[in-house]
Amino acid sequence: MSIIAERLSAIKPSPTIAVTTKANELKAAGRDVIGLGAGEPDFDTPAHICEAAAEAMKRGETRYTPVAGTVALRKAIAAKLKRENDLDYALNEISVGCGGKQTIYNAMMATVEPGTEVIIPTPYWVSYPDITLLCGGTPVFVPCTAETGFKMTPNALERAITYRTRWVILNSPSNPTGAAYSADELAALAHVLMAHPHVWVMSDDIYEHLVYDGFKFATIAQVEPRLKNRTLTLNGVSKAFSMTGWRVGYAAGPAELISAMNTLQSQSTTHTSSISQAAAVAALNGPLDFLAERNALFQERRDLVVARLNDCPGLSVNKPEGAFYVYPSCAGVIGKTAPSGKRIETDEDFVTELLEAEGVAAVHGAAFGLSPYFRISYATATQTLEEACTRIRRFCESLT
Repeated sequence: MSIIAERLSAIKPSPTIAVTTKANELKAAGRDVIGLGAGEPDFDTPAHICEAAAEAMKRGETRYTPVAGTVALRKAIAAKLKRENDLDYALNEISVGCGGKQTIYNAMMATVEPGTEVIIPTPYWVSYPDITLLCGGTPVFVPCTAETGFKMTPNALERAITYRTRWVILNSPSNPTGAAYSADELAALAHVLMAHPHVWVMSDDIYEHLVYDGFKFATIAQVEPRLKNRTLTLNGVSKAFSMTGWRVGYAAGPAELISAMNTLQSQSTTHTSSISQAAAVAALNGPLDFLAERNALFQERRDLVVARLNDCPGLSVNKPEGAFYVYPSCAGVIGKTAPSGKRIETDEDFVTELLEAEGVAAVHGAAFGLSPYFRISYATATQTLEEACTRIRRFCESLT
């Protein structure tokens, strides 16, 4: 008899982490591998943030903090949300967790139970459905195709809502597509949600600052203030501030929900590192001027990858509004045969053969719920991306 709990049979390890692990293993074995699976910036954490962490240690700020996060950090979050998003939150309406993933987990575990449904636009970040399933809920997938810019339409949202719907998740800009909702598009979705007062909104804004071509970021509680009392606004310092390893995410929402999330966290991790919290204060209160230079480089990389991949036989890709991913279609290579003799039947076959033949690691689209596509992260050196695109083209040209 297995000791493993039955509930774990509903979920699987993160596919994006698995791809990165596989690429690292191959590199360690001496293979020339370019890993394009990891969703983290290749920039260092800004110096002023690291210095703030060091100063906190010197001051002895190495003890337990409140479960919800330090007062200083929650004040910095409240100020950020007011300054950048025109949202007002009290300190008891803010919770800090060990990264965005734990914050989402806390919210889901506090609210989702058997019989409840969570609407998840597809393609999705890989953890949304698994966390829903782990909590006993039912993911309701809404396919969002390239024809709609990988964004959910109001009609599609309306059709997905039932009396069992507890949450709808909005991730803008999106992982894995980089698609971002404009204020007008969010207003149209909000109009639908206003007619369904039992439905709550989980707005995952983690890529907020990574937008291009003059795109103006907006979040749904800002666009439709009447939804604020049933919206959980999620964010963190991982992506914009290159602080993935620091593990600081946060949520702002109604006090009752935040209190429940804090109760849950008090029996799990208690809180994220006190040093990481001090660093996050410096990040949120400090200058953002470094973002312009980094975003300009990300935009150059995006344009490079989009142009090069659209030049590959059998591939096509939309130009995303934000984040640091592209989500190319590989429909044009399905049914072809790789140099190994393997017939490519799925997007997973495509990325597997690409890794074997050319040493380029990407994540197959089925992991994000929409095939036949694959995800590439362009958060890596431009020269490396150029080489990766050369290899991908060579692989596509080798298919028969």
